[in-house]
Amino acid sequence: MLSYFFGPYVLVPERQSLMRDQTAVRVGSRALEILAALIERPGELVGKAELVSRVWPDTFVEESNLKVNVAALRRALGDAPGDMQYIATVSGRGYRFVFPVRISGQSDTSVTATSQGARTNNLPVSTTRLVGRGDAVDAIRCAVEVSRLLTIVGPGGVGKTRLALAIADQLTAAYHDGIWFVDLATVNDATLVPTAIATAMGLRVHSANIKAAVAAFATDREFMLVLDNCEHVIEAVASCAETLLAAAARVRILATSREPLRVVGEQVYRLPPLETPPEVSELSAAQALAFPAVELFVERAAASRGEFKLNDGNAPVAAEICRRLDGLALAIELAAPRLDAFSTRELLDLLADQSHVLSDRRSGDPRHHTLAATLDWSYGLLAEPERVLLRRLSVFAGAFSLESACAVAVDKGRARSGCIHGVANLVAKSLISTERGELGTHYRLLDTTRKYALQKLAESGESNSLRQRHAEHLLELAKRAEAEWKIRPTAQWLAEYGRKMDDIRGALGWAFSGNRSVATGVALTVAALPFWEHLSLLEECRTGVELALSRCFADFRSASDEMKLQLAYGTALLHTRGPLPEVKTAWTTALGSAKCSTTPNTCSGACGDCATISPGRAITNRPWGWRIG
Repeated sequence: MLSYFFGPYVLVPERQSLMRDQTAVRVGSRALEILAALIERPGELVGKAELVSRVWPDTFVEESNLKVNVAALRRALGDAPGDMQYIATVSGRGYRFVFPVRISGQSDTSVTATSQGARTNNLPVSTTRLVGRGDAVDAIRCAVEVSRLLTIVGPGGVGKTRLALAIADQLTAAYHDGIWFVDLATVNDATLVPTAIATAMGLRVHSANIKAAVAAFATDREFMLVLDNCEHVIEAVASCAETLLAAAARVRILATSREPLRVVGEQVYRLPPLETPPEVSELSAAQALAFPAVELFVERAAASRGEFKLNDGNAPVAAEICRRLDGLALAIELAAPRLDAFSTRELLDLLADQSHVLSDRRSGDPRHHTLAATLDWSYGLLAEPERVLLRRLSVFAGAFSLESACAVAVDKGRARSGCIHGVANLVAKSLISTERGELGTHYRLLDTTRKYALQKLAESGESNSLRQRHAEHLLELAKRAEAEWKIRPTAQWLAEYGRKMDDIRGALGWAFSGNRSVATGVALTVAALPFWEHLSLLEECRTGVELALSRCFADFRSASDEMKLQLAYGTALLHTRGPLPEVKTAWTTALGSAKCSTTPNTCSGACGDCATISPGRAITNRPWGWRIG
């Protein structure tokens, strides 16, 4: 491997090692990468853009980050012998390594622009077949070739998400820089839409203006975004779409929403319900199966009750069930599994009993009424323990493990077995979906089902107690995540814990809203620091920490909390807004809090490695973050 000798130093890039007279020099990984980039081409100008691209791959950072790291590198190296310098600045352009360099050894590795096995998409794997949407797939595939923004519009439960994912899965080879699925159902704050996009793409952003950073990153890249469930943050999505499409000529956006984005150049595809058979006096099984709604019903019924067969006798009844459900895919998928307990005629009679629910709802799309009635009906058929479990699991904003389900939903002193069996039953009844991956099986409530279950949770009077359990469980997970960061590969850690960010946001929102549980909110903010750090959500970190540091919450913060929050706040502020006076104020306050502590504390910050704070020591600004101690 190559070694670079200059003055009293030896740099071995492949080992991330910088030695001075046989002693390791403490310098951050990014500063080392800058040094390696310069020393590999001694005497040559290395432009700012090239340095940023190499040191922060798949990341947008402000130019000030490069300056901070170069300055820190210069401080670490000190003065060169003979009144010379190691690194020269070429104003407005970049930097040169100007000290004599001797190179030794031979490199035994090759470097490529794209690492082997790099992700090209984050599309969830479907466990069921897309039924009855062949024409829609073909039409939309043709449309996205000429339109850079296409929105699939339709009522809830019609199958927009499933269709968009099927199309995206077919197009993965068409986009050099991948296809990225952004689930906006879990985003309740419109200001976090750009963050959700950046996170889905694996983009690390060190900037206060995340939307502009994503657009800058996209400028010379070719990829597709699948923006799912846009309706509740429609204006923020429209703004992001306009900015991205204006900045990047090779970006395509496929969106799903209950209404169009109303952006210039948008093409709208209105997705109708699955076609159902007309009301006729006679209908054979073969004739009924020619209609996609019946085909879906039969397929899902057979999956639940293996011996179920559509025949000429039950075909008219199955057709009437599909008509009653307005051909809505989600409603059909909720109803069909009930054939494990009822005949087709009994199922139809039960649905007929829901007619009063439909007539009681006076406004809106009738198909929304049908879906609501189907959810009411499905919920009513559950055993009481299953109803309780479904309500309680609605506190999870994203995917959750069986362990998490038991931790939150099982009352203290009760056995976990009831929860485990209950989850299995809710999966069988299509009220919970599964996601299988390398790290095991995770579960999720579909957006429509979760909103319904949340309403039932509020009606039960358990909402606040379950939200408290949920937040406390996240605190435990966060402690485990911080410990495992040091021992697990980054990609594996992100796959396991990165998905918890939606739940952390939800728990923080609940805790601070109306001051429901400020102590929990402050503790969870501190626990969230490693998540914001490792996911590079620096602007979100800044705003979250700012809230926890509110003067009115001072009684809920320990000296250790104050130290960690102030340290993270100063660092996030530095990397998103620059070296403002407030940065020094925050760090000085952190140092004061550290002096109040009797033992050293460790804190994961908002931009780099952890910081160690020991009483009575000074702050050291480091190229990859910060350290007090």
